[in-house]
Amino acid sequence: MPGGRGVAAVTDAHFDVAPGECLALIGESGCGKSVLASALLGLLPGNAQVAGQALLGDLDLLAADERTLARTVRGRLVGLVPQSPAAHLTPVRTIRSQLEETVAALTPVRGRDALRAAAERAAERAAFPVGHLDRYPHELSGGLAQRAATALALVGDAPLLLADEPTTGLDRDLVDRTVDELRRHVDEGARGGERARRAEETAGGETAEGAERAKVTEKGEEAEGAERGGGAETAEGAGGAEKAEGPAGSTGRALLVITHDLAAAERIADRVAVMYAGRIVELADAAAFFGTPGPRHPYSRGLLDALPDRAFTPIPGMPPELGDLPGGCAFAPRCARATEVCGTPPPGGAVACHHPYAVEDVRDTTRVGDLRA
Repeated sequence: MPGGRGVAAVTDAHFDVAPGECLALIGESGCGKSVLASALLGLLPGNAQVAGQALLGDLDLLAADERTLARTVRGRLVGLVPQSPAAHLTPVRTIRSQLEETVAALTPVRGRDALRAAAERAAERAAFPVGHLDRYPHELSGGLAQRAATALALVGDAPLLLADEPTTGLDRDLVDRTVDELRRHVDEGARGGERARRAEETAGGETAEGAERAKVTEKGEEAEGAERGGGAETAEGAGGAEKAEGPAGSTGRALLVITHDLAAAERIADRVAVMYAGRIVELADAAAFFGTPGPRHPYSRGLLDALPDRAFTPIPGMPPELGDLPGGCAFAPRCARATEVCGTPPPGGAVACHHPYAVEDVRDTTRVGDLRA
């Protein structure tokens, strides 16, 4: 930032994503969600500083150099559905050309006709009209650009997929179709891993000990600078993670989806992480979070109560500036349950709050929609 001032965009982010699991990361704009995803792929601005660990198997994503990220991680081990697809699509090449190039780079498919057919299958997988494949990015609507980016991200069948606002610009039917395809990406990987383990056991190989949790853990991560770019950003952290085998290990695929669409999150997620002012304030099972007993952090409760299908009551006030956070709990100025003790840092754990709702006090709220289609 001007004058050498740093801003912590993400701090103390602790979470893991298991093979066969979807974790939904939700929160208001500007809370640090996209900064966190960018840090995992080494896509922060050059003046950013990152510390801590984000382990995918034995590979620390935060410590990996650009060569490793470019040749081993991006697209192969970690796929990305970007928040701004128009900025990630090559403007002077058709969508077909970009899909065929991606298929050639990430799969064993070879030959002009085979690549063309594979590109069309990839487009159909993301509900992108095959008749639009020969168009350039500037000829696409925002929704079509989003679907093109999703198609590109799914080509490599990466063991970890980061989907940053994958439903932006889509109508409700396409939202459901997109998140269902993302869920299918996870579930098919899990089934494939189970089949491989059974085959190994039948062949007399060592018995698999189950899918190890693919922890993507960022302890004490601080991304200094404005989330929306242009500032000095620092991501700091420390911590460990268990192993996560890649495709050869056949342990399945994991999905981290960042979204404002709580109905989509409920439809697709196994667990929910709620972020506020750069920190994860609640981590919960999705069925319990959206149904009974419901969220325990006051901010999480406020997000659900703001939905039209629920209380339709907005959270009072505005989120704090990341460069001017209040002491103690950052949500305290907006919280009806705040007391003097909220001027001190909240406790750690699954709910970062001095006054969380007790399970027996959380009312049964109306569900946004079916958890699974």
